[in-house]
Amino acid sequence: MENLVARPRLPDPAFWRGKRVLLTGHTGFKGAWLAHWLSALGAQVHGLALAPATTPNLFEALSLSDIKHQLADIRDAETVKRSFQQAQPEIVLHLAAQALVRPAYQTPLATLSSNVMGTAHVLDAMRLTPGVRVGVMVTTDKVYKNLETGQSYPETAELGGHDPYSASKAACELVIASYRSAFLQEMDIRVASARAGNVIGGGDWSQDRLLPDAAKAWQLGQEVLIRRPDAVRPWQHVLEPLCAYLCLAESLWADARFADAWNFGPDSAASVREVVQTAHAAFGRGDLRFATQPEGPHEAGLLALDVAKARAELNIYGRWQLDESVQRTMAWYQQFYQGVPAAQLCDRDLQDFLQA
Repeated sequence: MENLVARPRLPDPAFWRGKRVLLTGHTGFKGAWLAHWLSALGAQVHGLALAPATTPNLFEALSLSDIKHQLADIRDAETVKRSFQQAQPEIVLHLAAQALVRPAYQTPLATLSSNVMGTAHVLDAMRLTPGVRVGVMVTTDKVYKNLETGQSYPETAELGGHDPYSASKAACELVIASYRSAFLQEMDIRVASARAGNVIGGGDWSQDRLLPDAAKAWQLGQEVLIRRPDAVRPWQHVLEPLCAYLCLAESLWADARFADAWNFGPDSAASVREVVQTAHAAFGRGDLRFATQPEGPHEAGLLALDVAKARAELNIYGRWQLDESVQRTMAWYQQFYQGVPAAQLCDRDLQDFLQA
């Protein structure tokens, strides 16, 4: 019998071929993966970001020679405006941000400036640049007023933010909605916000990242201490939300009704303990210890997203289950530390993802 179940949606190479895309944050973990994918799709990519924050980093490891690379700070409105004038983008994918919860406690004003005013500068440059048609503004799953009741939050849930990072991203949502209704809608510039769950995958060396820290420690024969083993998050491989951002941009290009907020995440959430135990088994060696009391400043203990809207209206479904995502992440790091080039590892994951 013919299989009548629709396959999850994938980006259309014919759509992206030759499109002028301005990608902010292209030197970060998600940004470098997305720049690599866009390049493979044939897009003309203009990247705008700070220098990579870590050594090693995926951006330099990938040697992304096909994109126009510009170092700039989105907190500088004039620089952002000039970048748009140079790139003349048709599509804007805004990923640049201070994207870490714990560092935001140490630098709350810098986090607010980068995330809120940086987003406003990008939106204003879109307003002032002829030819811009679509914008996907990436925020986070942490924009919701999280009561930690086990409820999965839909896009209509109340916004909030206990910590500076979450508050900054919730504020971004208000700025995005304001620019859309006050300026961009009447200009037929179609802007959506994307709220994605916790991402894993090879190539992330940011501070306080669960699987990268574990892989590095186990590679060196060191013990891994897990600070909050019972925290629950909506984990997904990095290719899942990137696929969603690209598909959302295609839908926005076709129809202005998609200019709205969107959740992207897995069917269910899982604890840090479950994820790291799966990672430990996949890595095959190393010591692991769980803290008995939570350490550090407040972080949400329970967070889940309702992704029904993205499924129903965009045909966005997860392609990889959590176990496979974790296993692929650990394999990526093991092989990278053994000398396999990052581009080869990313290409393998991307091709497997497209065929899943």
